This record gives sequence, C-alpha cells and structure tokens, in this order.
Amino acid sequence: MQSEWITQESGHVSLHGEWTLRYYRDIKGTLRQLGSISSSNRLTLSGFKRLDTAGATLIVELIGVKKAKQVSEWAADLPKEQLALLVRIAEAMEEPLDVTPTPPHRVTDVLATVGQQVAALWEQQRQLLGFVGLVLATLFSLLFRPHRWRITATVAHVQQSGLNAVPIVALLTFMVGAVVAFLGATVLKDFGATIYTIDLVAFSFLREFGVLLAAILLAGRTASSFTAQLGAMKANEEIDALQAQGLDPIELLVLPRVMAMLISLPILAFVGMISGLVGGAMVATLSLDISISQFMATLQKDVSVTHFLVGLSKAPVFAFVIAVIGCLEGFKVSGSAQSVGAHTTSSVVQSIFMVILIDALAALFFMEMGW
Repeated sequence: MQSEWITQESGHVSLHGEWTLRYYRDIKGTLRQLGSISSSNRLTLSGFKRLDTAGATLIVELIGVKKAKQVSEWAADLPKEQLALLVRIAEAMEEPLDVTPTPPHRVTDVLATVGQQVAALWEQQRQLLGFVGLVLATLFSLLFRPHRWRITATVAHVQQSGLNAVPIVALLTFMVGAVVAFLGATVLKDFGATIYTIDLVAFSFLREFGVLLAAILLAGRTASSFTAQLGAMKANEEIDALQAQGLDPIELLVLPRVMAMLISLPILAFVGMISGLVGGAMVATLSLDISISQFMATLQKDVSVTHFLVGLSKAPVFAFVIAVIGCLEGFKVSGSAQSVGAHTTSSVVQSIFMVILIDALAALFFMEMGW
C-alpha cells in the first residue's frame, strides 16, 4: 500500500508527507484502509514535511500512547519540535478525560447562589447609579445651550411613549376604579357607610393608583421599547458609528427619551386619575344610587388638592427611573438576538420593581410628613 502519507512494503510501514489539519479527513480514510499496525511491522517516521496537533493525534492513535511516548528512542532523526509534539500529545491522550464531579452540597450551593445574586445586584445598582450620574451631567451641560436640544426627537418620543399610551392607560384605570368602588361598597355596606366609597376611590387614585398604574404600564410598554431600540442599534454597531463620528450617544439617544418620559408620565398619571374617578363614579351611580352631583360634591368637600399633588409629584421620579433603566439595558446588549431579549426582559422587571419600591418609600415619607 502506498499513498501520499503512508507507504507499506513487506512488513515495513513508513509515515511521511504533510500530516496537518488540512489533510486530516484524507489521512483518516487512508488509516482506516490500513487498519492497525502489528508489532512485527517495522515503523519509520521518515521526515514529515509538516506536522501539527491534528496529524500528531492521528499518529498517536495509530502507534499507541506507550510507543509514542518513547518516540525519541526509535525515531531520533525527527526534528526536536516534532518529537516534543508527539510526546506531548501522547501524554495528553494518556490522561483520563472523565473528571469526577464533586458531590453536591445543598447548603453550600444555596449560599453560593445567594452570593452570586447579591454580587450581581450590587453590580447592577452600581452601573445604574453611574449611568444616572452620566445622564444628569449631560443634561445639566446642555441645559443652557438650547441650540443642541433635540426637540424633534423628543416630540416623536412623546407621541410614541405618551400619546399612544393614553387609551390603554385610560381603559385600565377606568376598570380598576370600578373594581375598587365595588370592593369598597361591598365592605362598607355592612356598616351603612357606602357614601365613603367616594373617598376610598378618590384617595386611592389621587395618591397611588393613578400614577402607579400609569408607571407600571409605561415600564412594560416603553422601557422595553427603549431597550429593544438601543439594543438593536448596539447589535448593528450604529452606536459605535456615532461615537466614531464624535457624537455623544447620551445626548442623541438617551436625553430625548428621558425628557419625553418626564413629559408623558405626568400627563398619563393625570389621565389615570380622572379615568379611575370616572370608573368609581359609574359604579356609584349604577349600583349605589349615588348621583353624579352628590359624587362631585363629596369629592370637593372631603378630598383636598394635596392628595392630587402628592400623587402627581411621584410621576417625574418614576419617569426618570423607567427611562434610565430602559436605556441602560439597551446599552448592555452584547450583539445577539438572545441578548436583546434578555435585556428587554430585565429592563421591564427592574423598572416595575424600582417603581413599586420608590412608591412604597414615598408613601412612608408622606405619611411621616402628614401630607
């Protein structure tokens, strides 16, 4: 048998030629035809033109690990580099590939998981604080330079994130207002105090539900949109192109979205408050025999404008947090579609969590202040 790599004549087998990855499949087929080499056959390695790890692996498989480790004794005419490569491949193939897994320890695994989650949370919050500082620094630097304000982009984002969300916010808060009125009437009916359903609906929507439901809807609707948009730009290297042109992505991409949210969310919170009150008024009129005039009179008499201002004061904070988280997660995208999806989900979860957390802290603060 004679080929470009193997010559076999009368009990003598000679290996030669280029034993490289380029010819791996052809050499593998030739060795399959050759079969195994018996111990009676004399083997020589008569000067390889080229030899790499793929070819050395085939040689070790052919002659065996033990003989390959002793190659310097019976093939001393080979170059030192090829001898060293064959010995190293033989040593690597001699080591067992199966690694004995360490037995799982439930307590240790739980502690390790908790530690990883805490470390990831700390890193996430550190990045968020740094990004907030960067956005505020850029905002203050442009505050007194109106010629660099991106009015067109801001108005476009106001329409996308604010005006287009009015129907869903109004519908949701209207239904929740009706549900709150039903629940309040059910509980207060036993005490003969169904008239206080008006106060319950008014207090809950002016202080909490109006702004909170609008913020949660925008967290799921707009924060995910911001992340997907910026993530797609990051994946297509459009943000790198902006930086290569000397343009600031924070100024061009983030600030218009942040300003649009600061404008949109207070408007949507106001719409949510009015819709919730309308839903409560509808239930009061249809189920509790409370007329619209009586509803409005009780509202004016018992509910102070302070409650409206308390609820509306939280809207800019929620808007800023939602916009910043959505943009930050978009900048974190690594380039794949899977990364875009993961960070979009993360932005929604983070935004909703931060909105509820800030709302709880604000409720405690306003309660302590007596507002």
